[in-house]
Amino acid sequence: MTTIETYSRKDSSYDRNVEVKAFDETKLGVKGLLDSGITKIPRMFHHVRDNTETTPSNLKFHVPIIDLKDVNTNLSLRVEALDKITKACKEWGFFHVVNHGISVEVLDEMLCGIRRFHELDDEEKKTFYSRDRSKKVRYFSNGSLFRDPAANWRDSIAFFSSPHPPNPEEIPAVCRDIVVEYTEKIRALGLTMFELFSEALGLPTSYLNELDSIEGEFHLCHYYPPCPEPELTMGTSKHTDISFMTILLQDHIGGLEVLHKNQWVNVHPVHGSLVINIGDLLQLLTNDKFISVYHRVLSRDIGPRISVASFFTSSFPHYASKIVGPIKELLSKDNPPIYKDTTIEDVAAHYHKKGLDGNRSLHPFRLCND
Repeated sequence: MTTIETYSRKDSSYDRNVEVKAFDETKLGVKGLLDSGITKIPRMFHHVRDNTETTPSNLKFHVPIIDLKDVNTNLSLRVEALDKITKACKEWGFFHVVNHGISVEVLDEMLCGIRRFHELDDEEKKTFYSRDRSKKVRYFSNGSLFRDPAANWRDSIAFFSSPHPPNPEEIPAVCRDIVVEYTEKIRALGLTMFELFSEALGLPTSYLNELDSIEGEFHLCHYYPPCPEPELTMGTSKHTDISFMTILLQDHIGGLEVLHKNQWVNVHPVHGSLVINIGDLLQLLTNDKFISVYHRVLSRDIGPRISVASFFTSSFPHYASKIVGPIKELLSKDNPPIYKDTTIEDVAAHYHKKGLDGNRSLHPFRLCND
């Protein structure tokens, strides 16, 4: 039995801060716990379960799948895709895209590369462990470990790739080439999606891409080991994304759920697809026309599950200090602003301070809190 587990089972003397500190100091993450042979998960991972119903896969709710084939060359196909994107952004905040221009081989190799990193020799992997948010490449377990009510059963490696990418030598050799290639391709897809979002909002095609505040791209690459007590914890807690947009690559394991009409709906893996979801900042810009919705990842007794979440937002001071607020062209007497003008920096500060506590990030920025 590990020191962490032994301590966490002594309820009378339990101190979460001590347990979290001991876990973090190992620099081995959740995978290290599993490799040590535990059969009971430490108390710091215990979650209070959400009683919201999970929708069985055979019921009527299915996350939309949108085909982007030839949208840049065929006007009728573009109009059809825009209609579906508009509806998905208003009703779901989540959708799959297929025929997005990134090959299945690149997607699969990215998943393999991230798995190779997380399964490196412990001593080599530990050299990348850091909680310094200014580092462009860092490995850690639970980004807000010391603030969250409960830890999630996952480890992560993060990469900043825009506007100032790391030197290739800073990226672990086992995934270096594919990370460089994948992040470049995701950047191009992100620009395309912002063009489509602009048109779906009735704005000029280049509108969103011309906003300084959108400049920035950050990738969180998660490793969810199988969990010996999955019913007690979560892979990722219920949350919304702070980004303008997130592009997610997930493997075949599954476990991602989105809250739709007060029911948790499975986001079933579709090989070769990418999942797009609206973030808090785009909900703010669109004055709630596009919605950022709660989602989570269930812990499983199988795995590892690998995913790569690419967040389009900026943490760099020059961009983070830019004013953001509802787009003026979308406002009218019948559609007054719901949010006050603020900065990405202020939204991010609130998001990171509260951690993954299940509460909405945008609430303090509403003009009339409800």
